[in-house]
Amino acid sequence: MNKALRLLRHEPMLTVSAAAAIAALFITPPSASLLRDIDWHTLGTLMMMLCVLEGFKQENVLDPLVRLSLRTRSMTGLSLFYIFGVFFSSMFVTNDVSLMIFVPLTILTFRGGGKEQYILPVITMENIAAVRGSLLTPFGSPQNLFLYSRYGISAGRFMLHMLPLCVGSAVLLVIFVLVLYRHGLHEKIDFDRSQLSADAGSKSGLYLALFLLVIITIVSRTDYWWAAVIIVLAAIAAADRRLFLKVDYVLLFTFLFFFVFSSSIAANSRIADFLSRAVAGREYWCAIGLSQLISNVPASIVLYPFSHSNAGLIYGADTAGLCSLIGSLASVINYRIYVREYPGQGKRFIKVFTLISWAFFAIVVIPGFLLSSWKM
Repeated sequence: MNKALRLLRHEPMLTVSAAAAIAALFITPPSASLLRDIDWHTLGTLMMMLCVLEGFKQENVLDPLVRLSLRTRSMTGLSLFYIFGVFFSSMFVTNDVSLMIFVPLTILTFRGGGKEQYILPVITMENIAAVRGSLLTPFGSPQNLFLYSRYGISAGRFMLHMLPLCVGSAVLLVIFVLVLYRHGLHEKIDFDRSQLSADAGSKSGLYLALFLLVIITIVSRTDYWWAAVIIVLAAIAAADRRLFLKVDYVLLFTFLFFFVFSSSIAANSRIADFLSRAVAGREYWCAIGLSQLISNVPASIVLYPFSHSNAGLIYGADTAGLCSLIGSLASVINYRIYVREYPGQGKRFIKVFTLISWAFFAIVVIPGFLLSSWKM
């Protein structure tokens, strides 16, 4: 019990999500349908990715990417490399996966180069890049994938509608980076290359193959994702079962608790009736507001049956991730990666994240609202 209490004190996001899930179960008692409504697909995909990326870390698989990034010796260039690496990769491998790849690289590189003071602002901008880059494609984020499949919009029309926000966000990110390094645009980084291994580990080929399987599973939207989960877990168990002890299960349970909360809320008839009256005509603002309580993926699922404007709901859900840590579960992933490297620094992360993300939100929220009237 004492260990559990200490864990909850040191993991505020887990505490919030657990409290929300418990409260929701008093609103809607647990049932078989509640278990079915939990997004097991997302949880399974997250479990696979966490395991594979832990294998990457153990086998030094990402060291070649670090070497490539260090060809740019200035902090401005290096930051743009990582931020736009997230921005463009999130369009194809989803925003949470892109953060899991690039945020650890950023921490490794900046720490090795003695530039730790820039880690928080840069990974916050990577978070923004993940949210705004992923909005372009139907499969860039879980909420886009869900709404795209329900509304029956063509991929070309979807991307046409999202293109103005995507391009505008790219320009804003460049401006934010230039503001960050305004006192030293040509500031250099001297990375200690002795931290990089000469060769990748003997199991690197296995983890690369499993990573490819995870990406194919995500992009193909296959109904057999559960088979991929079994293959990945079985392969890791055969290769190195000790790796399972290092996986970030706190993040996994945080997602699970948020899904329990959203499923319980959506199953309550009174809440559903209230939403049906409140949402129509206010989809954009409702998506942003509700996402701050349950994140944008569950909010999209909850609001979809009551929405009359598909553009309003999609634009709102994609903008909501800029408001708070809870607004997008991709942000929770970013937070978890950081506090694992810097224990006890969660409040500092939230402070910097909120300041930069809200500055970005204040600029894009009105253009997003104006565009939400453009019918898809």
